[in-house]
Amino acid sequence: MPELPDVTVYVEALEARVVGEVLEKIRLKSPFVLRSVSPRPSALVGKTVTGMRRIGKRIVFEFEDDHFLVIHLMVAGRFKWGKKGAPVPGRIGLGAFDFSSGSLLFTEASSKKRASIHVVKGAENLAEHDRGGLEVMGAPFADFKERLTRKNHTLKRAMTDPRIFSGIGNAYSDEILFHAQISPMKLTQKISDEEIQRLYDATQSTLERWTQLLRDEAKEGFPTKVTAFREEMAVHGKYKQPCPVCGNKVQRIVYAENETNYCATCQNEGRLLKDRSLSRLLKDDWPKTVDELE
Repeated sequence: MPELPDVTVYVEALEARVVGEVLEKIRLKSPFVLRSVSPRPSALVGKTVTGMRRIGKRIVFEFEDDHFLVIHLMVAGRFKWGKKGAPVPGRIGLGAFDFSSGSLLFTEASSKKRASIHVVKGAENLAEHDRGGLEVMGAPFADFKERLTRKNHTLKRAMTDPRIFSGIGNAYSDEILFHAQISPMKLTQKISDEEIQRLYDATQSTLERWTQLLRDEAKEGFPTKVTAFREEMAVHGKYKQPCPVCGNKVQRIVYAENETNYCATCQNEGRLLKDRSLSRLLKDDWPKTVDELE
C-alpha cells in the first residue's frame, strides 16, 4: 500500500502537472471505484485544479468552487501519467482523468478492488476523509509521545493506526521499528521515555530518508516504481534474508492478511514471536483485514 513517502511524491508530481490545468474529461472504466453519489463526477469537468494535498494515504485534488477529488489507492492502486487521451489499460485499468496537460491513468493490479474515488463539495465534507492521525513529520516530540501512549496498543498497531499516526502503514512501520531497535509487539504504555525518543527519531529519519530517495528516483519524471517491497529496505519483505546489522535471518509473523517483518536479535533480545500465540495474545489489538489499516 502506498504510504506517506510514496503518496507525498505522487502529490508533488501531480502538483507540477495539473495545478492550474482544467479537467476536461473523466473516463471511468470500473463503476465500482466510485464511492460517492453527490456531487457527480461530471461536476468536476471544466473546473481548474487549484491545489494538491495529502490526507493520510489519500490523494486530494482541489478544484475551484470548493470541489475536491479524493483518491485512495489502497493496496494495489497506482497512477501513470500519459499523453492526453492515452487509453485506459485493459485488465487493470479503473479509469482516466484527462487534463489539458495530459492524462492521469488510474489502475489497480488486484482482483480485490479496494481503491476508491470520492467527489466532495465543501471543506466540512472533505474533513470526513481525515481519520485524525497525527502528521508525524516535524511534529513535536511531546505530541508524538501523547498520541503513542494515549491507549495501550502494540507498537505495530499504534504505528499503523490512521487514528493515531497519519500515513504510516505496514512497510514503513517495519522499517521504523527496526531502526528504533524495538519489538513490534511491545505495548505502548510499557515503553520507556528513552525508547519513545528512539522511536520518534527513527520515524522522522526513516520517512524523511525514503521520501527523498523516492524523489531522487523519480527525478523530474512521474513516479513509476511505487511498491511496498524495495531492495534498500532493511527488514520489510526480507523474510529469511540476513539482517543488515547483525546478519541473522529476518523473521516474520503473519496474522490474517497482514505481516510484520523484524529482527529477533536486534529488536526482541533474540526471542522469536510465534504466530499461533498472537491471536490469543493480541485479540482485538491486531487488525484482521487490510481495510483496518486503510
